[in-house]
Amino acid sequence: MITILENVLKAEDLSAIHQMLKQGQFYEGSETAGWAAKSVKTNHQWQAEPELEGKVTDILTTHLVTHPQFSTSTYAKKLAPFLISQSQHSGGYGNHVDDALMGTDSILRSDLSCTLFLSEPNDYEGGELVFSFGAEQLSYKLPAGHAIIYPSTSLHQVTPVTKGVRHVGVTWLESYIRHSEQREVLKDLDSARRDIMRDQGKSSAFDKISKSHANLLRLWAET
Repeated sequence: MITILENVLKAEDLSAIHQMLKQGQFYEGSETAGWAAKSVKTNHQWQAEPELEGKVTDILTTHLVTHPQFSTSTYAKKLAPFLISQSQHSGGYGNHVDDALMGTDSILRSDLSCTLFLSEPNDYEGGELVFSFGAEQLSYKLPAGHAIIYPSTSLHQVTPVTKGVRHVGVTWLESYIRHSEQREVLKDLDSARRDIMRDQGKSSAFDKISKSHANLLRLWAET
C-alpha cells in the first residue's frame, strides 16, 4: 500500500530547510550503501554538524508525524533520523530493496519507507521514484513538501537526474502493525468510521466499526 501525504511542509518550511542544507556538504551516497547497492547508488548524502543535522531531522519529523494522515497510515512505533539525498549529473539510485534492519545502538525493523520531496518537479529532469510490482511499474514525482510512504519490502529505484538538482528527505519506520495487509484493513476501517461521523454523526454503525477497529488494533499490535 502506497500513501501520499500532501503539504507536509509549507513554503516557509522548505525555504528554511534549504538554507540549512547550505551550511553542510554532500558526500557520495555509496559510502553508506551495502555491498549489493554500491554499484547502483550514485546519489549524494548531506552531512553537517550534529546539532544542525538534529535540527533538520526534528523539523522534518515533527511535520511528518503531525500530518493528519500519518498516524492511521503507519501506526509508527519508531522512526529513523532523516537522511537528506541529493541527485544531479545523472545521479540516482538503481533498483534496490531497503535494508530490513537499521541502526546500531537501537535496531529498527524497516516496515515502511518515506520519501519527503524538497525540490519542485520542475527543478529537475528525471529523478522519478519508481516501484516494481511484478510486471507493473508505478512512478512518482511529487511537489515539494509532499511525502510518499511505501512498504520497505518493495523493489524501487530513483531514475537518473539528467538536469537540475533533486533533494529529498528519506526516513524509515517500524510499525506497531508489522503486516501491510493488516495496516490496510485498519486504515479502511478508520476512514469508514470518519465518513460515518461526518455524514451521520455518532451512530450505531460508527460505534460498531470503532469497536472492530480498536479490537483489531489490540489483536495485531506488537508492543
